Amino acid sequence: MVASKTVKGSHKSFFLLKKLLRVPVIGVERNLLIMKRSLSLITLCSTFFSFLPTSVVAAPPRNPDKTVKCDILVVGGGLSGVATAYEALLAGKEVCLTEITDWMGGQISSQGTSALDERATQRQKLFYSRGYLELRKRIRETYGKLNPGDCWVSGSCFFPRDGHKVLVSMLKDARRKGRGKLRWFPNTVIKELETTNGKIIGSAYAIRHKPVKGAPPLNTFPLSQTIEDAYTYENSSRFNKSIIRFVPKQKENGDAPNWYVVDASETGEIIGLADVPYRLGIDARSYLEPSSSSATNDPYCTQGFTYTFAMEATKDAQQHQMPSFYPQYSPYYSYELERLASFPLVFTYRRIWSPLKGEPMKFGGINFSAPTVGDISMQNWTWGNDYRPGTAEDNLIYTRGQLEATGQLEPGGWMGGLRTDALRKAEEISQGYFYWFVAGTTDSQLGEGVKKTHPNYRYLKGLNSPMGTAHGLSKYPYMREGRRIIGRPSYAHPKGFTIWEIDISRRNYDDEYYQNTLPAKMYRRLKASLAGLEATSVITRKQRPEDTMRRTRSTIFPDAVGIGHYAIDFHPCMTKSPPEAPGNTERDGERRGAGQAYPFQIALRAMIPQKIDNLLVAGKSIATSHIAAAAYRVHSFEWSAGAAAGTTAAFALKNNIAPYELVDELPRVEPQLIKLQRLLKQNNNPTAFPDTSIFNQNWDDWR
Repeated sequence: MVASKTVKGSHKSFFLLKKLLRVPVIGVERNLLIMKRSLSLITLCSTFFSFLPTSVVAAPPRNPDKTVKCDILVVGGGLSGVATAYEALLAGKEVCLTEITDWMGGQISSQGTSALDERATQRQKLFYSRGYLELRKRIRETYGKLNPGDCWVSGSCFFPRDGHKVLVSMLKDARRKGRGKLRWFPNTVIKELETTNGKIIGSAYAIRHKPVKGAPPLNTFPLSQTIEDAYTYENSSRFNKSIIRFVPKQKENGDAPNWYVVDASETGEIIGLADVPYRLGIDARSYLEPSSSSATNDPYCTQGFTYTFAMEATKDAQQHQMPSFYPQYSPYYSYELERLASFPLVFTYRRIWSPLKGEPMKFGGINFSAPTVGDISMQNWTWGNDYRPGTAEDNLIYTRGQLEATGQLEPGGWMGGLRTDALRKAEEISQGYFYWFVAGTTDSQLGEGVKKTHPNYRYLKGLNSPMGTAHGLSKYPYMREGRRIIGRPSYAHPKGFTIWEIDISRRNYDDEYYQNTLPAKMYRRLKASLAGLEATSVITRKQRPEDTMRRTRSTIFPDAVGIGHYAIDFHPCMTKSPPEAPGNTERDGERRGAGQAYPFQIALRAMIPQKIDNLLVAGKSIATSHIAAAAYRVHSFEWSAGAAAGTTAAFALKNNIAPYELVDELPRVEPQLIKLQRLLKQNNNPTAFPDTSIFNQNWDDWR
């Protein structure tokens, strides 16, 4: 998938060639037409290929308006992308940061989930990357306290717009301190890549959009109504476009890359565009992924995604108008469980502002303060505004086959890799959920008589509202899962490096389900993989699987460059299409893999894709399995992964070495890898939790 300037006319020849190759020929004159066509093809092929440089497949329809040089191009301004930029700026590098919305921060800003998902022990010990600690510190300074919303799901819930402001200030300070340079490109998407020999991204073409004079401002329309326009080169009635070509700042110096592209997007967009090997959705059941809900891969069942919104408690009852589409989605909405069937409980779950302290309340064993007038909460509820498609007819993130079928792998055909109709329906289900929450009287899971009306609440919308949009929904949906790379094949990982379920899960695999479901050979391999120092005895059959003591820690990676800790938390796809169909159920077995996880590490091999040597992956698209990804997705992990990406890219440029060369000799000692890990630790970016050792099996206290 590449782009560059070509001789005028090559685009036309290319598509004529495609047309001749695809049009079927039938009838009695078939042979004659084949001969004529062959001559035409020879002429066209000769014309077409004579135009092409060695690495060129296509060209944008008009010349770039601007060429921008940088050391590191970061695609995606979420937490992982900002963390990448933060560390690279401190290292003195010139960073280009692109983002489809106009806010930095992803989860804590444009996606509206400004409630930090943290585990108790890690939060108690404040064992985080230095940038994440600074983020928490500045949130506290902004409000005078860390949790201005007095929410009960997190130790910090706050306004999304303040998340953006804090991150902007952090990058400014990092730029000054490290003497780096930041080029910030909001409302910008990557459209095409230019590669050299299929191994190095030589340049990237982007489209930046701004409102046409007299047109409504940005954030007036929801994403489903603007995303296709954003990825189209031509100006429209809504947007003026500028085409930007990103290129390396440094000149070539030997074989090592002279710049890096970091995919920190929410769905693994550059992974799809660059067409490197990746997984999507469910992985087949194996001894590495024993809790998988499917015996085969299923790329269509990814975790649900969510448009968040904000609502405010009012003194007086409000008039709530039923959306025209509400009946379509009403069979879906529910409190889900009896222990959660409380309006005050759900409202305060992610409350982001609470000017007055409410009376203490308790429901389902959970303590919280009662809502008071002026309280504002952000809503993110599984059986509420989660949209959970799981079939080929409605999945959000297109598979490689779907990308190919829709022309998005054709030159200039990339449109973001998402199903626009799924975005639209997710927007509708979220707006419908607010109506159900305040005015609904049905509950799809708990039956009649559970849901009561609560009229003293209003939906917040407007460009100055918490979400910063005229429609009140988050600017971008909260994504829990995207494309996940398959790392490079290596010793012990012949099919490509991946972090699997058994690398992090606390689950007891001795229960009858695993013994009865997994074939005997698979079960033995599972037990051997979990046996720690007893593994050899299990493999050689000197010890029975049922007699082994499993290790009580996560897998220790010799190339660890970051950390994370969170439960394996699922928002499963639904069984039937559409997800909101009456009586629909979650995909059977998807929650089996859910549960507690040990503190875990981020392996550098999980960030290095196949094929392309100057592409690094941060955030949710690192090489994890479907089940492991359910833990490798929250705020502090995203920051740690981004910090690792930024540090690694800067280190590689300084030492004239490609990242894959840091790990290609493992398990042998890699001196340059040791230097990188030492640098991360010196910069207060942990690569391991305290007392990490193959001899330390006592991690049960980490909760």
